Amino acid sequence: MAGKAKKTTAKRAPARRSRTRKPAFMGWRRKNGRVGIRNHVIILPLDDLSNAASESVANNIKGTLAIPHSYGRLQFGEDLELHFRTLIGTGSNPNVAAVIVIGIEPEWTGRVVKGIAKTGKPVTGFAIEKHGDIRTVAEASRKAKEYLQWASEQERRKCQVRDLWVSVKCGESDTTSGLASNPTVGNVIDKFDAWGATTCFGETSEITGAELNCAERGKTKKIGRKFLNTWQAYMDEVIEPNKTDDLSDSQPTKGNIEGGLTTIEEKAFGNLEKIGKKTKYIDVLGPAETPRKGPGLYFMDSSSAAAECVTLQAAAGFVVHLFPTGQGNIIGNPIEPVIKLSANPRTVRTMGEHVDLDVSGILRREMTLNKAGDALIDITMRTCNGRLTAAETLGHREFVLTKLYRSA
Repeated sequence: MAGKAKKTTAKRAPARRSRTRKPAFMGWRRKNGRVGIRNHVIILPLDDLSNAASESVANNIKGTLAIPHSYGRLQFGEDLELHFRTLIGTGSNPNVAAVIVIGIEPEWTGRVVKGIAKTGKPVTGFAIEKHGDIRTVAEASRKAKEYLQWASEQERRKCQVRDLWVSVKCGESDTTSGLASNPTVGNVIDKFDAWGATTCFGETSEITGAELNCAERGKTKKIGRKFLNTWQAYMDEVIEPNKTDDLSDSQPTKGNIEGGLTTIEEKAFGNLEKIGKKTKYIDVLGPAETPRKGPGLYFMDSSSAAAECVTLQAAAGFVVHLFPTGQGNIIGNPIEPVIKLSANPRTVRTMGEHVDLDVSGILRREMTLNKAGDALIDITMRTCNGRLTAAETLGHREFVLTKLYRSA
């Protein structure tokens, strides 16, 4: 008798898994639970009058970082509140281990010190009035030395992507931005969002023309309306009262126009590529406002000027920044490392010292968007682990406070 035929079953193809593994990094976990990727001791002036003393302290104590700025006198109302929120947020950022605050008078200096102290990190304030620069600098230098040596012994700990706060902005955009470098950032935002990171985008005026599309990306209709109200208020209070016949030379800039973006609408739709295809923002923040609703994507009402926007995002607590550029923006920040990527081969060729990641291969069809996103995640994790960005190595520490109106 013929033997029975053996029963065979086809093997199932293995389930496809994303090749992008959830990465980890080594960071500094602060007392309030937040995680930093840098360990700065900063000398923070309350006002423009205190810049010289702050820079003298940083000159005395090598390894500390002074952050001079232009404001802090005779401000009032919401403009003053934003000033305090930005300075307190800067000192509270988890990339900062300890803070020396120097101000001309004690009351406002003390307000900044108290705000930063809520994080649990070491902070001391010094007032110049009734003491003078020389005595203030000497006393602050001794305390800064103490803080710096203490900070140098703090150890990194293994951290997860859910501990990471990432902000994004683009600058000197051109056609390659909307086609390649901005979508690369969007690819990363989608992946980070799925892994539980906290992320942020902004640039209120640069969403003009795509504001309805942006509103649809809100997690709920209520959040979308909150964005539209924020955008309309910016138009009514900032743009309309002060513009001439249009926003030419500002939105879009000369660099944008040279790069092929002839209208703000073209720029706006390319801008929105940075938030990915799937991720929806869960809240709308005021300038320098810290997120309160947990992990997810946030929109921040902010200037579209690079240094102002990154300063506000750093003050809100974000620790690493992804910055796609077309024509070549050179922005940096004192406390939040700025990772720049470009898909413009001319920019990569002529301004390569400013570019951390070249994604021009997308346009030559040598690199997929997913691979570009993975490459950006890789360099982001390396930066979190201590790699210096191009902006850091070149000394770009742009710190620009946003003013809402003239001082008294």
